[in-house]
Amino acid sequence: MSKDFPLSHSQLKELVKTYPTPFYLYDEKGIRDNLHYFKNAFSIFPEFREYFAVKALPNPYILKILEDEGCGGDCSSLPELMLCESAGISGNRVMFTSNDTPAEEFQYAYKHGDIINLDDITHIEYLKQTLGGRLPDTICFRYNPGPLKEGGNAIIGKPEEAKYGLTRDQIIAAYAQCKKEGVKHFGLHTMVASNELNPDFFVDTANIIFDLMIELQQKDGVRIEFVDLGGGVGIPYKPGQKKVDLDYVAKKIRTLYDEKIVPAGLDPLAICFECGRPITGPYGWLVTTAIHEKHIYRDYIGVDASMADLMRPGMYGAYHEITVSGKENAEKNRCYDVTGSLCENCDKFAVQRELPEIEIGDILIIHDAGAHGRAMGYNYNGKLRCGELLLRTDGTILPIRRKETIEDYFATLDFEGLKDFKVKA
Repeated sequence: MSKDFPLSHSQLKELVKTYPTPFYLYDEKGIRDNLHYFKNAFSIFPEFREYFAVKALPNPYILKILEDEGCGGDCSSLPELMLCESAGISGNRVMFTSNDTPAEEFQYAYKHGDIINLDDITHIEYLKQTLGGRLPDTICFRYNPGPLKEGGNAIIGKPEEAKYGLTRDQIIAAYAQCKKEGVKHFGLHTMVASNELNPDFFVDTANIIFDLMIELQQKDGVRIEFVDLGGGVGIPYKPGQKKVDLDYVAKKIRTLYDEKIVPAGLDPLAICFECGRPITGPYGWLVTTAIHEKHIYRDYIGVDASMADLMRPGMYGAYHEITVSGKENAEKNRCYDVTGSLCENCDKFAVQRELPEIEIGDILIIHDAGAHGRAMGYNYNGKLRCGELLLRTDGTILPIRRKETIEDYFATLDFEGLKDFKVKA
């Protein structure tokens, strides 16, 4: 059975008359409903915060919708911090989780009251010097559990091989140092998964973090006020995969909370996540048109989108379901590689995929592209990134990012200076 798409074939045909492919389409209602489900699952805790991972879908219109639903933002750069500000997300609703961070970005986050989440013990002194000899009242550290946490995949890697976070011994020393220097409020963060579908993985992460909290209280006298369990909640890209049962995850973590946090006197504790993919991923689609076919050792369908618009399949072999608009119920009797036009053989949206027979002019819908899709676009081969459309709850379509133009691509080049440029013989 084909995955859902919010427009009928006739509606989509009309839409492409106004907005030629390729483009991204996002469903506002789906995103809102999905966030409601997430928040309701974790409402069993004294406080729950979701910091949407801005890197997944950095568009101020989307962020404004999430802000309206009480969502915060997890940022890793100055532009992402500014995007949150533009959408009304500020102060402790912003988690600044960066690494190898320039001084001016720390300064901006501090000035706007954002929570600064440090990635290394050496960053304490760096931040202190950056802020004129002081530290913020609130500090969070990112913990890397190393071999304590099994798992990992091609996206984030094994914890002990990842560049992120502090070791257990460093974490204990870091909180002791910050407490000595007058920091008043503390948080604890970890991020050890990406696109994980096993619900017990997140329960296990909470168990590790809760034990560390208790150890920090005993050794440093530090009371952790919020824990950010990171993101990494996956979505069922492939047929047969199941959505993560967040109610199950929340109840299991609540059991650990009652067994460990409450007796340790650390209740109330805010539980936080920084998910992006499970919020917007299933409610974004890359829409593209078949413009070429090729029949050599394999059958190929060439489309007007490319890896420059969606690099996940080419980058690490990620799977995205593809449907042919108007042929959702047709027999899948052909085997295609669906390709873009980059001069790279990995520019493929699908490899040896069973699909209905595709004709030139057919509209293809690439599903589950609402996170880490347009955000990861680039301009290799001089490709111009596509625009973004938003399907509002009233059924209207709003353009929220225009397509790039050749003028955009050339904007940072000095063609005037080229006139005086002399090439040596």
